[in-house]
Amino acid sequence: MNKIRSVITGTGSYIPENTISGKHFLEHTFFDGGVKIDKDNEEIIQKFSDITEINERRYINDDQLNHDIGLIAAQRAIEDAKIDKESLDYIIFCHNFGDVKHNSNRVDMLPALAAKVKLQLGIINPDCVAFDLIFGCPGWVQGMIQADYLIRSGDAKHVLVIGSETLSRIVDPHDRDSMIFADGAGATILSAVTNDDTKGILAHKAQTHASHADMLIMGASNDPSEQNGNAYIKMKGRKLYEFAVITVPQLVKQAIDKSGVDVKQIKMVFIHQANGKMDHAIMKRLFKLYGEDTIPEKLVPMTISWLGNSSVATVPTLIDLVLKNKVDGYEIKEGDHAVFASVGAGMHINAIVYKF
Repeated sequence: MNKIRSVITGTGSYIPENTISGKHFLEHTFFDGGVKIDKDNEEIIQKFSDITEINERRYINDDQLNHDIGLIAAQRAIEDAKIDKESLDYIIFCHNFGDVKHNSNRVDMLPALAAKVKLQLGIINPDCVAFDLIFGCPGWVQGMIQADYLIRSGDAKHVLVIGSETLSRIVDPHDRDSMIFADGAGATILSAVTNDDTKGILAHKAQTHASHADMLIMGASNDPSEQNGNAYIKMKGRKLYEFAVITVPQLVKQAIDKSGVDVKQIKMVFIHQANGKMDHAIMKRLFKLYGEDTIPEKLVPMTISWLGNSSVATVPTLIDLVLKNKVDGYEIKEGDHAVFASVGAGMHINAIVYKF
């Protein structure tokens, strides 16, 4: 019987043009618990940067929407894969807030963003099925897991998986934590390869800890005077940090063990760019689970310092940049083993073990 393996054949990303430094927030008024924070904004911004390692983030242009930037990443992935777009069997668009217009704070999720991208790509084939996946920040990793199931079932040969988000449209300007969030898009083509055990997805693992769902939610502005009914992305930063540092290493270990790969064979970990210090702590704890006190050098490429947290876009963007030699000091070679991992609203956790 022929064995089918899911292999990345193309990648693409879109990094918005607008660089937003800490100075952007100097005129903001921040509240905590409905009370104005009695600290200078420069001090608030610097402390935030020290904790998260975020110095800059990217925002889209006023005339752009989420599906617009997802389309750009998709076009680049299709071009990189050198396939006919009509050969796509599925388009999976991973996001959380659909299209949000500039200054509107209202989400538009119908029709599916995947269908909008299919239309703009000009794909005529009705057998190319386009749907969205809502899974918090781990959405793109989960989209890849779903694509792997479709491919291994024999139902698909090529699947386009997009991770794109415009969090700048859904943040509360009166919330310090809003400085974490950014915009961006990444995409991959996952293709079926038969009778080739040398590369592709080896294993994956996902969990939902719904009892912790209140760590990332939608809520009213921190400014108690705002009474317009708007809802913004909200998170309990400290609790989320503690949750991720404990649970993510355990799940990643399960995925690695399931793959049969020795942890020392893992050359790179593409982890969701949510908080620099949190990601380092997760890696340290992962290797401790294997009895290792040190983390290999050049294991975890990071873009959070200059791209911020673009939710579902962070992992596919990071993979695209590394594969195209755009992250200094990091290079993936044929035969290298890697992990893709994420954590976010749900609370969802997932990981994929992949061989390039």
